[in-house]
Amino acid sequence: MRHIPGILVLYHVPFSRQGATTIVDNCSAFKRYSRFSVWEINTEYGFPKELSTLSFDVIVLHYSLFGRGYEYELSDEFYEYLYSCRSSHIISFFQDEYRYCTKRFDFINEFNIETIYTCLESQFFDEVYAKYTSARYIHTYLPGYVSENLISEAKQYYKPMKDRTIDIGYRARRLDFYMGAGAQEKHVIGTRFAGLVKERNIPLHLDIEVEEENRLYGKDWSRFLSNCRGTLGVESGVSIFDVTDEVRIACDDLIRENPAITFEEVSNKLFGPWENNIFLRTISPRHFEGAAFRVCQILFEGVYSGIMQPYVHYIPMKKDFTNFDEVISSFTDSRLRQKITERAYANLIADPTYSYESFIRDFDDRLAQIGLEPGKKQDTDDVQKSLDKDLHIRRLKTLMRNSIYMDFPGRSWLRKVLGKYIRQD
Repeated sequence: MRHIPGILVLYHVPFSRQGATTIVDNCSAFKRYSRFSVWEINTEYGFPKELSTLSFDVIVLHYSLFGRGYEYELSDEFYEYLYSCRSSHIISFFQDEYRYCTKRFDFINEFNIETIYTCLESQFFDEVYAKYTSARYIHTYLPGYVSENLISEAKQYYKPMKDRTIDIGYRARRLDFYMGAGAQEKHVIGTRFAGLVKERNIPLHLDIEVEEENRLYGKDWSRFLSNCRGTLGVESGVSIFDVTDEVRIACDDLIRENPAITFEEVSNKLFGPWENNIFLRTISPRHFEGAAFRVCQILFEGVYSGIMQPYVHYIPMKKDFTNFDEVISSFTDSRLRQKITERAYANLIADPTYSYESFIRDFDDRLAQIGLEPGKKQDTDDVQKSLDKDLHIRRLKTLMRNSIYMDFPGRSWLRKVLGKYIRQD
């Protein structure tokens, strides 16, 4: 193997979601800001032939590889490559790590992953990763940071408050029961808030949806957010951390027996010993987006990674809604609302503390602490050309795999042209 000084980042953006902004911003931050030379590979397009001839100082496994939990976005060839890279320092980033834990622990141990970045706070390291894995270094990080792209987009779509037509806008979705009461909060805050506004005939224009089919992405989300004076929100994360996978399996069994069972019924039967067993609640990218677009955030009371403070960066809502009237009074006070949104922008967006540049600087420093130095920055073009040699074929194969589920003019012609490259079933 030819050794390449620098970092290889493996990530996954599906064929159908090449505009997945948060993942792209997160991945590209390494190449943009690191003192190390960095190369990136999207595993969606399969294994580059030349990769098997190269080794790197560091291999970063991005959290997007583990998104489905029960299955990772790594082909057999990528697994074999990781096996062969025993001299590389392998780093894994995890999110949504409260589920399929036993599979993840086995993966960490099998591939000798030395460094883990987790959304858990340090007081829970021993209870989770130190207890079940051989990882040597464990660090806390946030689910997302402030990117140049976010700041640019917020400026592009900015509207003065008087021109915004939605008083409070919100999008969320229902999450699986086994994640606990905390995971239901995204749905609860939307439905309960909208219900109380309607019940009390409060003259606010709401645009609140809490089902998957009504979620917004990309530019549509930016346009929506820039048209809102306020939004709702909760801490990211869950209230049940299923270390042994017992809760998910037991919950699935209950739902299979009775598909109409409610969350409350499942909770009463199953969740008692598990609720809030390990704290996994953090600030989320949504909160940075709200601050960037200067939207006043009404949030359930919480810790928010110690970054957001009530009545400084958001209006706090009690989880039983007993201060609902106070919340409405605060929100309709335009001076207070402006102060909160401006402080949130100043402290979360304008201050570089929570930028990707700051995070990657810290990432590099942690590598230096364990003896990995960037040295002279490499010219990345030569290696990139090697990795991209067969990229057009890999992309076409991916297109054809996906075309099975798509109908478009010329599909049969394209399959015929590419037939010699595609495995026939």
